[in-house]
Amino acid sequence: MLRNKEFRLMLIVMSIILIVISLTAYLLHPIAGLMVLLSGILLMGVAIWYTGQRYRDIKTLSGYLKRIYGGDYSLDIRDNYEGELSILKNEIYKVTLILSKQAEQLKTEKEQLANAISDISHQLKTPLTSMMVMTDLLYNDDLSPDKRKEFTRNLEIQLERMEWLLTSLLKLSKIDAGTVEFKQEKINVAELISKALKPLLIPMELKEQHCIKEGEPDVSCTGDQNWSTEAVINILKNCIEHTQVGGTITIRYAENPIYTEIMIEDNGSGIEKEEIPFIFKRFYKGKNAAEDSVGIGLAMAKSIIVSQNGDINVTSQIGKGTAFRIKFYKKYDKN
Repeated sequence: MLRNKEFRLMLIVMSIILIVISLTAYLLHPIAGLMVLLSGILLMGVAIWYTGQRYRDIKTLSGYLKRIYGGDYSLDIRDNYEGELSILKNEIYKVTLILSKQAEQLKTEKEQLANAISDISHQLKTPLTSMMVMTDLLYNDDLSPDKRKEFTRNLEIQLERMEWLLTSLLKLSKIDAGTVEFKQEKINVAELISKALKPLLIPMELKEQHCIKEGEPDVSCTGDQNWSTEAVINILKNCIEHTQVGGTITIRYAENPIYTEIMIEDNGSGIEKEEIPFIFKRFYKGKNAAEDSVGIGLAMAKSIIVSQNGDINVTSQIGKGTAFRIKFYKKYDKN
């Protein structure tokens, strides 16, 4: 305490005041002067004791701060007493909670980044190995022109697949990290469906599949049109992949005061009951999945929908088809 300049100054001022008052009282009456001196010494002792207690509390708080700095966020230093130190303890506890949440979030983001890097590395391994083999074959001078063209085309296909894979994984990583800013705009569902179907018309035509759309033209939802289109495209791709030649894909949409619903249904091979809980997991490939399937489309679709105050679930029967039910819940102003 004595190293504190303010405390030393306080002791000096209190001592001077005590001496002056004691001498004055002594001149009036010796016993009165003695009583004033003893009372002053007692009050100074009490003040010094309380100051020392405050210093001990501050030292304890300093120790807490060092532990918090070291990453120990489990400390609970709150108390229900009134006073400056109690307020300070409660404020430090609040800051500790904030730091704890930030540390957990940072840990989660690091894990997500590590998982994303691991996923990208794992998924790129197969096409890279295939490309290295074909590159070695292309060095062969005895390779026929037809084979050379075939290998070159295969290399192009693998590169396109890698580009799509990297783009999809980066999108998923951004969504997981919460760095994607989804727009809140009014979306006409009929236009959303048409936009999603446009890049899939050729694959559907090659499989001679039919698409039926049912819904009122003014049905709408709130969200980000580009990202919502991405989600619907991935669901439609899954339906096209698992529907036989000449099959039918039906899209129904409607809205009510609570949510806007989009139902995408096919009459394809269906999904095994035990597989349904896993189809939205990243890199999960069902028994009926195509060989070149990566298992990322449905995972991305769900992430996009859930991030926009939506929900998606699936029902399926083997041999009869699968139905994806998307719900975009409406948001109302509290005012």
